[in-house]
Amino acid sequence: MKIKNLETEARNPATTHIDTMSTLDMVKTINAEDQKVARAVARAEKQIALAIDESAKRYGRGGRLIYIGAGTSGRLGVLDAAELVPTYGIKPERAIGLIAGGKKAMFAAVEGAEDSASLGEADLKNLKLTANDIVIGLAASGRTPYVLGGLQYATEVAALSIAIACVQNSEIGQKADIPIEAVVGPEVITGSTRMKAGTAQKMILNMISTGVMIRQGKVYQNVMVDVQPTNDKLVDRACRIISETAAISPAKALRFLRKADNDVALAIIMAKTGKNKLEAAQLLTEYHGIVSEVLESSN
Repeated sequence: MKIKNLETEARNPATTHIDTMSTLDMVKTINAEDQKVARAVARAEKQIALAIDESAKRYGRGGRLIYIGAGTSGRLGVLDAAELVPTYGIKPERAIGLIAGGKKAMFAAVEGAEDSASLGEADLKNLKLTANDIVIGLAASGRTPYVLGGLQYATEVAALSIAIACVQNSEIGQKADIPIEAVVGPEVITGSTRMKAGTAQKMILNMISTGVMIRQGKVYQNVMVDVQPTNDKLVDRACRIISETAAISPAKALRFLRKADNDVALAIIMAKTGKNKLEAAQLLTEYHGIVSEVLESSN
C-alpha cells in the first residue's frame, strides 16, 4: 500500500481547524482523540495476550526481549528495554532496544537508516540472534524497511517475531508470527505518529513486557519482588513490600530483608513460612521463581 493511503497518513476531519482553536478547545480535541487509543488497543487484546504467553516461554528458556524500530517507534522500544532493568532487576543483556541509525538516533534523526532492510538484519546478526529470542518489530505505518528486514531475519533463525503496527493488514504483520494492529485512526496533526500511534505502541509494550515479567515470577500479588534495594529509597520500598505482603511490622521486614541478603522474594517467603534462607531459596527454585506458588504449596 502506498504511504498516502495508510490510516496513519490520513487527515483527521475533527482537527482541520485546530490551528484556529482556542487553547482550551485544542486541549479538549487532543484529549478526545487520545481516548480512542485505549479502544483501539482493546481490539487487539487477544493478540497481545498470545504475544505475552509465547514470549514468556522463550524468555524462560533464556531468550531475550529485543525491540527493533525507527524514529518514535524505535525510541519507544529502547525505552521499554531500558526500564525493565531497574524495574524488575533483570540483566541488561536480557532486554535490548535497537533503533535504526544506532544510539545517536535516539536524539537526532539519522537520514536513510530506516529505509535499509539489510541494516535491520545486520543489527540482529550482531546480537547473535537465536531461536529462544523474541523480536518485537515496531512501525506505526507497518512498512518500515529496517523493521521488515529484522523480522525477516528473525523468521530465518526461528526466533519469535511480533509486529506492532497502527494500520490494518500491515506489511510487518505479514512477516511476524504474531501481528498486533491497533488502528487508532488519523492523527491530530497529519502524520505525527508520535501522538496516538505512539501512545498505542507504548500501551502495548507496557502490557507485553509487564506480562512477561509477571510470568517469570517478578511480581507477587501486585508488587515488584525483584526490586534491587541499592539506596535508601529502595530499601524503604523493599521493606514496605515485605511488611504489607507478610503482614509484619516494618522493623521485622527490615530484619528479614537483611537475613535474605536483600532478596525481597526470599524475605517474603521466610516471613510467611518460617523457613530459613536456604530452605526458602530451594522452594523458590522448585517453583520456578513464582512466590505465589511457593506460598500456596506451604499452606
